Amino acid sequence: MDAVTTTTTTETPEIKLHFLDYWRVIRLRKSLILTVFLLCVISSSVLTYWLPKQYSSTARIEVQKDAPEVALTVPGQVNPGWDPYFLTTQFRIITSWGILCQVITNLNLTHVLASQVDEPDWSLDQTYAFLSRKVAVDQTRGTSLIEISVRNSNPDIAATIANKVADTYKQYRLDLWQSTRQGGIDALESQLAVKQAALTNLLADLDDLREQLQIPELNDTGPMVNATIYSETIRALEMRRIDAQMEYNDDNSLLANLRGLRTNNLLPEALATAFRGQLDQDLFYKSQEVSRAKQTLSDVREQGYGANHPLSVSALKALEEATNAYAVKIEGILAGLEGRVEKDQRLLETIVKEEDKAKANSNAEAKRDRAYFIKKRNAENITRAVEDLQRRLMDEMVEAKQPLRNTVVVHDPARPDKHPVSPKPMYIIPCGILLGLFVGIGLAFFIEYLDTSVKTIDDVERSLQAPVLGVIPQNVGNVMDEGPESPHAEAYRVLRTNLLFSRKDDSWNTLTVLSGGAGEGKTTTLFNLATVFAQNGQRVLLVDSDLRRPGLHRMLRANNTSGLTDLLLNKQIAIDQVIQKTKLPTMDFIPSGKLPSSSMSILGSTQMKDVIRELKRRYEFIFFDSPPLLGVSDASILASEMDMVLQVIQYRRYPQPMTLRAKQMIQKVGGNLLGLVLNNINMSQDENYYYYSGYYEYEYRSPKSEPPGGGGSPTVVQLSDAAKEAKIEIKQKY
Repeated sequence: MDAVTTTTTTETPEIKLHFLDYWRVIRLRKSLILTVFLLCVISSSVLTYWLPKQYSSTARIEVQKDAPEVALTVPGQVNPGWDPYFLTTQFRIITSWGILCQVITNLNLTHVLASQVDEPDWSLDQTYAFLSRKVAVDQTRGTSLIEISVRNSNPDIAATIANKVADTYKQYRLDLWQSTRQGGIDALESQLAVKQAALTNLLADLDDLREQLQIPELNDTGPMVNATIYSETIRALEMRRIDAQMEYNDDNSLLANLRGLRTNNLLPEALATAFRGQLDQDLFYKSQEVSRAKQTLSDVREQGYGANHPLSVSALKALEEATNAYAVKIEGILAGLEGRVEKDQRLLETIVKEEDKAKANSNAEAKRDRAYFIKKRNAENITRAVEDLQRRLMDEMVEAKQPLRNTVVVHDPARPDKHPVSPKPMYIIPCGILLGLFVGIGLAFFIEYLDTSVKTIDDVERSLQAPVLGVIPQNVGNVMDEGPESPHAEAYRVLRTNLLFSRKDDSWNTLTVLSGGAGEGKTTTLFNLATVFAQNGQRVLLVDSDLRRPGLHRMLRANNTSGLTDLLLNKQIAIDQVIQKTKLPTMDFIPSGKLPSSSMSILGSTQMKDVIRELKRRYEFIFFDSPPLLGVSDASILASEMDMVLQVIQYRRYPQPMTLRAKQMIQKVGGNLLGLVLNNINMSQDENYYYYSGYYEYEYRSPKSEPPGGGGSPTVVQLSDAAKEAKIEIKQKY
């Protein structure tokens, strides 16, 4: 195979927050948290000692519903039960406009309260608005006791106001009782007069109507009594009618059945058997005589006697006599039954007539006397109403003369309390401490949530799907000035090693370092990376191709009068004329030269490609500086012409979508992006990079300081050579 394939991150790692992630946010935002915490603590402390002291005095009163000493109207309210709605209503009454305004007037609080804040006298509305905020009414749990608390900067004034509110409320309840009682008496007297006048007029109308209808006074029992009498008579007639109807139906049915049997020539024995329980007993006996005569005649004939034999003649004669007697009996029964049916019918008709007559008389009398009895019922109702009003009026007048029961009792009058109730340092300062911690930590995590910039290697590899080849710490300077043994140089040596292993072709030797925005450290990274290559003994050329804001000549302290632009615009100038030497023997430098009005046509020209081919032939590695990707097109042109491209990402500077957009631009122009470099990492605060700090704090010792026997640490050159040999072995193996 050509080379070892660079492993890229293609799977999005699972995001799991650990306790260390929260601790990392707290450590990174500790300045913000501490600032907010101190502001809250200082504010609470200043607030505690700046606010004026307030004193509170409380008057405790017992409140009950209004009731006289001896209740006559509503006896059940002598000892009314506990009513939470009643107490809640009294809370609002105590702090109402009427009560507090009377207190303000009696104590001249418009002047007293205004003088406490060094202001002229307040109006009544201003004083009420101020006092209503200072008065608090509460209930002692499970009792009818109400606590009236007043806060003021003067404890004596607070006690005076609390006691005055209690006394004013007590007098208000007494005045309300007396006014409502007198109002009730006046209303009852007015209603009683109206009812009595109406009753007098109605009684006069009743007398006239009674004379007109000729209703006797003794029979003036009312429509209900007369209706009851008529209803009883009608009910009795109805019962008689029902009995007569049933008797008529029974007799008529029996008669019809008997006639049917006779019509069908049924045997008299069958008639007697079928109606044995309904006819008289004599018929049963005669039917038995007929049966016995038949049996005797049958016995004589069975004995062989002829028809002319005396026994036969005698038996036949006896049968005829019994049959005739039975028939006569049946006819007599039918005749009597027919007469009874006729009698039942006449009785039924008579009862029906009497019933109809009773109903007609009842309706006629009710219709005639209806108007009278309606007026009489109205008169009775008004009479009862008048009696009820008279009784209530007498009770109200008696109760009004009684003394009011103590419905408001002041048990504990307010006394001045010299201990302030606010501000409370033991409450405000701890709350400020807790609030500062809560707000500070919450704000830190909120800012962290809004911050979409790069924070960890996982963030980069997850969003950009590219490997991280190097991690550069904060405050990195010029590695050329610091020397090869600088701790910062090791970060770039690690980047150099990873870069060499990621290179797929040994002929790749042109490199540029790009970034999405300005200030991410691409120029410093390019310069220090080229320096590390040069310190390792490789022939390196550093080209300042940032034709917008060149800066490599300042880092090398070189002259920028002529450079890349002169080489590309003037064909008469050779490459050797613009190459400058540096203090590193293996590093050369081509400055940018005079800045043209447009650099796009220069970097994408054929001359630029020819220059790159010539430089590739002369040097082992050529490093091209460039402007940021976003905003100008120079970087995209350079990315398309370079063998290798690195993207620098500033730690916590730009949002991730911006870095992703920069990477996509490199890929669109065909740039060979080997990997990413995280720059400006705070190793001491971010635990995600703590394992890099061991490399950067490694102390390299020179061969002179090594102990005898060569047991010291390897030099930079030795480490780099070892890495190169390892790479050669891997390439030969694959």
